[in-house]
Amino acid sequence: MEWIIVSLASLLAGFVDAIVGGGGLILVPALFATFASAPPATLLGTNKSASVWGTSMATWQYSRRVQMPWRAMLPAAGAGFTGSFFGAWAVTIMSAEFLRKLLPLILLAVLLYTLAKKELGRHHQPRFAGRTETALACLIGLVIGFYDGFFGPGAGSFFVFAFVRLLGYDFLNASASAKLLNLATNIAAILLFAAKGHVWWHFALPLAVANVLGSLLGTHMALRHGTGFVRAIFILVVSVLILKTGYDAFLR
Repeated sequence: MEWIIVSLASLLAGFVDAIVGGGGLILVPALFATFASAPPATLLGTNKSASVWGTSMATWQYSRRVQMPWRAMLPAAGAGFTGSFFGAWAVTIMSAEFLRKLLPLILLAVLLYTLAKKELGRHHQPRFAGRTETALACLIGLVIGFYDGFFGPGAGSFFVFAFVRLLGYDFLNASASAKLLNLATNIAAILLFAAKGHVWWHFALPLAVANVLGSLLGTHMALRHGTGFVRAIFILVVSVLILKTGYDAFLR
């Protein structure tokens, strides 16, 4: 019965994550609620072992339909991998408690800015090209990758917002590029968790299958309905993230 519950959560997580990131908001709490006595690192490692497959599928699906800026995004994915690995290492020697309290406020600022700028991310108008675009994409990958390894919640949504606000992408193209970087940060985290024995491989397979199915559906919806749909889901996910992280930081 337990694997059915967490597999359904993984299906929904894959759907949401494929559109705009934030799948961990669904699967991680489901794992913690279902296996309350399990080590947190094991549950986080198991989450990554499932979500990486959905993210891989979403990346592939987007790359077939959206013009991916590979020259900028492949180096950025490498920077994201590096940042995530060092972030995961950093959390072993220092507390992430300060981020727990700061995160809801950052997300609130992102939400208010997105709502205030009605045209933000509606049109794909890249501001940079060549080495400048690559350098900025790598900086985004490194910084948010470090955050993903160090703490994690909302990393996919931060990638989307950064590409929209800093690089001038629309929400659909930003989501496509974000998937590639999120894939790199997930792989870095899995390598670390697996090396320390923090993955339940017997749960990884059904969770991965469910996550991929959700990812296929989410990618299909995003490509079919376009930028306006992705923007609406982004606003919804960030709003829920604010409530969840705010509760965790100040009320729990």
